[in-house]
Amino acid sequence: MKVRFWGVRGSIPVPGAETARYGGNSACVEVRIEGAAPLVLDAGTGARALGQALGAEGVRKVHLLFSHFHMDHVFGFPFFAPVYSPNTRVEVVVPAHSEIDGEQKLARYLNGLYHPVRLADVRDSLEFRPVRPDQDLAVGPYRVRTIGLSHPGGACGYRIDAGGRSMAYLSDTAPLARPGEGLLVGRRPPGLEQRALQLLRGVDLVVMDTMFERDEYLERMTWGHGYPEYAVGLCEAAGVGHLVLFHHAPDATDAVLDARAARWAAHAGLRVSLAIEGQALSA
Repeated sequence: MKVRFWGVRGSIPVPGAETARYGGNSACVEVRIEGAAPLVLDAGTGARALGQALGAEGVRKVHLLFSHFHMDHVFGFPFFAPVYSPNTRVEVVVPAHSEIDGEQKLARYLNGLYHPVRLADVRDSLEFRPVRPDQDLAVGPYRVRTIGLSHPGGACGYRIDAGGRSMAYLSDTAPLARPGEGLLVGRRPPGLEQRALQLLRGVDLVVMDTMFERDEYLERMTWGHGYPEYAVGLCEAAGVGHLVLFHHAPDATDAVLDARAARWAAHAGLRVSLAIEGQALSA
């Protein structure tokens, strides 16, 4: 299983000299197994370059899974080339109660007012599929399990198993227990954290929101984003192979992220690295 990062930022894209090495595009991650259609996680601004690459490759089927509909995860959808190709089908998996509910959520952005393209203009190339937390489903050859995350307005995390390997994508999410509760202080985890441990048990590669440092998180606990110490603790408890810190803050320059990477590269046991735009990893 190959995992490639096309966008690694949270909240807003931040192109420029100070973010060039880690990347300035917002969230978009591609998952591949040999001989299968690509599975795409979120459509932030990184989706534009990914769509161009898929078009050049002649891909005819794409599975696109949204974690939620905040703008930094939707910005790139109207610029995602496969939705305009008459020979390509895009299966859109959305956190929603029904196919119509999911379509309406995306249509609020693509309505001719907030973006000149309307969802109705590209509807023929799309297949909508609703998904709810704690659900198992088959998406092409990928086995997908879901979990609700701790984020304003809600968000959906995914575990993806295929070809004997596994990865998980948990963005956007704050810790699933309050400070002073749960696994990080040796107590019995609350329910949602227990479900997260079950979901992540033995996963090869986890991509997880760690937008803040811990002191920043304590000041912004209601913002729905996490910090490395929590992600590391969760993944260690679940026996994960490799944790990738993701959804970098807009103000986190390359120098800031270099320091974070150096700090966590020395961590014993669990392998920890930072997501870098353009990087491809094996799960």
